[in-house]
Amino acid sequence: MPRTRSLAWSELKIGLLTLTAVAVAGFVIFLLSGEGGFFWQRYELRAKFNDVALLKSGAPVRVAGVAVGAVSDMQFDGAEVEVRFYLSKEMQPRVTDQSVAYIGSVSLLGEGALDISPALGGTPIPENGYVKTKRTPGQLSDVAESATQSLKEATLLIQDIRQGKGTVGKLFTDEQLYNEIQGFVNAAESVATNLEKGRGTAGKLLTDDAIYTELEASLVNLRTLTDKLNRGEGSLGKLMQDPAFAESISSTARNLDTLTARLNKGEGTAGKLLTDDGLYRRIDALTGRLDTLTSDLNEGKGTAGALLKDQKLYDNLNAAASELRGLVADIRKDPQKYLRVKVSIF
Repeated sequence: MPRTRSLAWSELKIGLLTLTAVAVAGFVIFLLSGEGGFFWQRYELRAKFNDVALLKSGAPVRVAGVAVGAVSDMQFDGAEVEVRFYLSKEMQPRVTDQSVAYIGSVSLLGEGALDISPALGGTPIPENGYVKTKRTPGQLSDVAESATQSLKEATLLIQDIRQGKGTVGKLFTDEQLYNEIQGFVNAAESVATNLEKGRGTAGKLLTDDAIYTELEASLVNLRTLTDKLNRGEGSLGKLMQDPAFAESISSTARNLDTLTARLNKGEGTAGKLLTDDGLYRRIDALTGRLDTLTSDLNEGKGTAGALLKDQKLYDNLNAAASELRGLVADIRKDPQKYLRVKVSIF
C-alpha cells in the first residue's frame, strides 16, 4: 500500500507540472500573438469617426504602415463611433497631437484597419487620449458616389444631345447643319478629285512633271546662290563674309550706343531737348506765342494781319506798287525830266 500511494503522488505531480507548463505556454503564445506585446508594454488611445466602414474589434492598428497594435472596442458616442485601441509604448513618441488617424484596409476584400500617421513633432498623446481623425481618402463609398454623379452627368448630356443643345446636339438633330456638313464633305471630295486630275495650281503641282522640274531647278539655283554667299562671292557674299564690313557694323552699333547714352545723360543739344525740362518749357512757351501770333494773323490783327486779311489795303499796296513801277519806267526813259542838276558857283 505505501508503495502504491507514492507512485500515485508522483504521477499527480507530473500531471500538475504538465498542466501548468501548458497553461503558461498558452498564455505566452496568446500575449505574443498581439502586435502590442504584453499588457505592461502597451497603452490605450481613442479616436472618434463618423463612419468606421468595415472596421472590427481585433483589427490591426498601423503607424506608417507598420502593425503596432489592435482595436480593442468600438462604442457609439452620439452620432459618432468611439474606437478604442492599444499601441506599443514604443510608438508613444511618434503618435502626438499632430498625428491623424483614418480608416484603412488590409486587403481588397474590404477588411478594415486603423492607420495613424506618425509625427515626431508635437506632444505625445497620454493614456486614453484622443487622436485626431480625418475622412478616409478613396473609400469605396466615395468611388460609388463619384460613379453615380458621373452617370447623372452622362444622362443629362444625353438628354441635351437629344434636345439638340450644343454643337454635338445640333449635329444629331439640326437638318440644316447636317446638310452644310454634307456639302462641305462633297466640296472636299470635289477638291480631291480635281487634285488627282491635275486641275488648278495645286493639281498641276501634284501631276505636272514640267512644273516639278522647274521647282527642282529653282531649288538648285537657290542652293547655288547660298553656296556662293557662304564662299563670299559677289557683293552680297562679301558683305556677309568681309570682316571689315562686320567690324564697320559693330562700330556703327557702338557709336549708336554711345549716342543714345549721351542723349540719355542730356549731353548736347539733342540730349538737352530730351532731358532738360527748362528748355522744354521755353520751347513750349515759344510754340504758345507762335500759336497766338498765327491766331492774330488769321484774325487780321496788327499790320501783318491787316496785310493778310484787309482786301482794300492789299489793293492800295498793289496800286502803289504798279504806280512805282510806272514811275521807274518813266525815269529810265527820260532821266532828265525827273533828275535836273543845277550847279552854281559863288
